[in-house]
Amino acid sequence: MTTRIATLTGAALLMATPLFAAPALAQQNCAQRDQILDRLTSKYGESRQSIGLAPNSGVVEVFASTETGTWTILMTTPNGVTCLIASGQAFETLAEVAVAKGDDA
Repeated sequence: MTTRIATLTGAALLMATPLFAAPALAQQNCAQRDQILDRLTSKYGESRQSIGLAPNSGVVEVFASTETGTWTILMTTPNGVTCLIASGQAFETLAEVAVAKGDDA
């Protein structure tokens, strides 16, 4: 996983807790998974770039379009509700390698 995707996914996990703590806010940003995926694909041309498991057993996914540069972070709860965590522009795929601990490189 690239550093940028890891950073975005980490940020999504930090931001997810307030969304689920405030049901009124979450309802505005959530829908059935198939509806959200259809919109990301048809309107923005985004496809899944990475996936991870959140501490609450939710699935966090980063979707992006390499053509338009748009990106979206989603979290799907164990009960199947998918919520928008963050979205933006200027997505880039990076091929950075993590430096091993104790390595002076």
